[in-house]
Amino acid sequence: MVIVGPTASGKSDVAMAFAQAHQGAEIVAVDAMQVYRRMDIGTAKPSSADRAAVRHHLIDLAEPSEDFTVAQYAQAAAGVLADLGARGGRAVLVAGTGLYLRTITDPMEIPGRWPLVRTALEVRIEREGVEALHRELVELDPVAAARMEPSNGRRVVRALEVTLGSGRPFSSFGPGLAQYPPVQFLQVGLRWERRALAERIAARVHRMIGAGLVEEVAALHAESGGLSRTARQALGYKELIDHLEGRASLAEATDTVILRTRQFAVRQERWFRRDPRIRWVTIHTDPVAEALPMLQEP
Repeated sequence: MVIVGPTASGKSDVAMAFAQAHQGAEIVAVDAMQVYRRMDIGTAKPSSADRAAVRHHLIDLAEPSEDFTVAQYAQAAAGVLADLGARGGRAVLVAGTGLYLRTITDPMEIPGRWPLVRTALEVRIEREGVEALHRELVELDPVAAARMEPSNGRRVVRALEVTLGSGRPFSSFGPGLAQYPPVQFLQVGLRWERRALAERIAARVHRMIGAGLVEEVAALHAESGGLSRTARQALGYKELIDHLEGRASLAEATDTVILRTRQFAVRQERWFRRDPRIRWVTIHTDPVAEALPMLQEP
């Protein structure tokens, strides 16, 4: 079972309600930032009480100073799901990171990493521009090039990194994320009216600040390793580091976190809406009461 939706949509509350009502159900976090230890408040990790009531998986897997990859997540998820199956348990996936979810619903061959190749490409993209690198990708792997916008630097660099580093076209590693074959997963999406979700996001950010997010970021920022490139992508951390280093007031940083979280929620919903296998329920006031009946269906 999979529960998807944008941040602050109530996914975790719905998952907890279902898991507590069904013996053997355990929650699997599908979140690129909850994998980091001590990044608790800003990533909205489940509380200690929730973890005591229902077993949770794929949380606190890495140090914040480490880069954590989708391949590492896929490997860890496969182990958890195999163990759950062997014990006769039921996984309830709470998914905010679409790519991580696809490694579970649609297992794929994930290419390796070639840091030296990537560094050289990042230097080139600054000097030549992303369009020039995309033209190179068209020559080397036209199938991959056709799957992405020429202006998407992150994807162009990754495709070239794999193509040049592995000696294989990037597209040879799988059909891509635009394919949605049938799967044996019940996938339910929580959808809010845009204004209502924006209000929930703002309220949640203010609760996080009140719960000690600034102090959490300060402690992490003071650690010798700091935050890795991937950990810094977590919403709220970069913005509050700007505040701690005097580049923004707390009010300004908080407003920026709210704005960027709202923008991120839009991107999340767009990602999930492309998947025709997800059954959507529009939430008006109470995610648990309104979504739980869909999860009870066989």
